[in-house]
Amino acid sequence: MKAEPHLRVVIDTNVWISAALVPTGTPAKLVHHVLAHGVPVLTPQTFDELRTRLHKPKFDRYISLEQRRALLRDLQACALWVEVPKAIGQQTFSRDPDDDAFVHAALAGQAHWLVTGDADLLSVTQALPFTIATPAEALERVLSDGATP
Repeated sequence: MKAEPHLRVVIDTNVWISAALVPTGTPAKLVHHVLAHGVPVLTPQTFDELRTRLHKPKFDRYISLEQRRALLRDLQACALWVEVPKAIGQQTFSRDPDDDAFVHAALAGQAHWLVTGDADLLSVTQALPFTIATPAEALERVLSDGATP
């Protein structure tokens, strides 16, 4: 089955970092699929979280500063950037209020998926117009039934 031409996916910070650290792992495969068949959705807040976390010294021995800069530059260029309306930004969904930024991004960007490894996001129980899944769950769905991402 052919992927939707305008597939929109919010990818949590932990997935981006995992993909950068292990280029052959499941998160990386998911990121490659999204980039090939859709577009990642970002807000200034979600991008800033990625930028801040990616530059932590604990990653220095795993990924060079130039690789981190390239990832951020490339992501900045290819993403669908959205602003979160105040009405959406005031809503709470997750046990961790910081994680709500990703739900807000998905709502504002009319995303089809929010892909994360964060237990707080994976446990969101409200009915939402998008699917929240781990990279493995999303890839399994793609491989088994041709669904997107």
